[in-house]
Amino acid sequence: MANATGTALAPLPIHRKTAARVALFDLASTASSLLTDCFRQYGIETVVIPGEDAERLGREKFDACVLPLDADVGAIIELARSSASNSRIVIYGLGGSAQDALRYSKYCINAVFHEPLERSAALKLVRSTRPLVLHEFRRYVRIPVMTEVSIVTADGSRLSVTSQEISSGGMSLKGTHTLDPGSLVEVSFSLLTLPRIWMRGYVTWKKPNKSVGIRFDPTDERRRRLKDWIVAYLES
Repeated sequence: MANATGTALAPLPIHRKTAARVALFDLASTASSLLTDCFRQYGIETVVIPGEDAERLGREKFDACVLPLDADVGAIIELARSSASNSRIVIYGLGGSAQDALRYSKYCINAVFHEPLERSAALKLVRSTRPLVLHEFRRYVRIPVMTEVSIVTADGSRLSVTSQEISSGGMSLKGTHTLDPGSLVEVSFSLLTLPRIWMRGYVTWKKPNKSVGIRFDPTDERRRRLKDWIVAYLES
């Protein structure tokens, strides 16, 4: 009969959940250092990638990437998102004005760290986007994404603004003071694999920083396309 020592089970190996990885692509050392500290505070690992090693974004798995908003940003984003493992990578831009963000909106950048980098502002942005990077979603998730949005008001006026967050129920926008709460509007935009969509909505709030909130009309059947896209985005 085997003794207690001989029958003792070996301890089970401990499997630790792999932390989310964020690529810091072609950033100055000071920016990399500050952002590394900010992401670390929320349990997110950073990997510094020099500009000459761009191909790593196509062959390694990353949950997010921070890259400078410059002329080559589109090619780098397409390189990352063409990889099967990074097709839904969270993209942060670094630097640039609101006009720059609008210029690159066709790439659906999720958020922007504005320059000069300030620790408090960077921490706030990391905190607000952390659930998306870590794939921790609430029931009614709001996806931070910057894309160009066209607005037609009730009197026929047309505006061009930039989205900040999008959900199946509404969106926040930045770039205009001309919309007042209660206004009826129609918005149109496209998102990566979602072709341009049009939806009715109402302005629900306005802030001094030129941002406004839109709530989509719950009777607008076109919301279904957006809801289906969000589900697919989160499950991919």
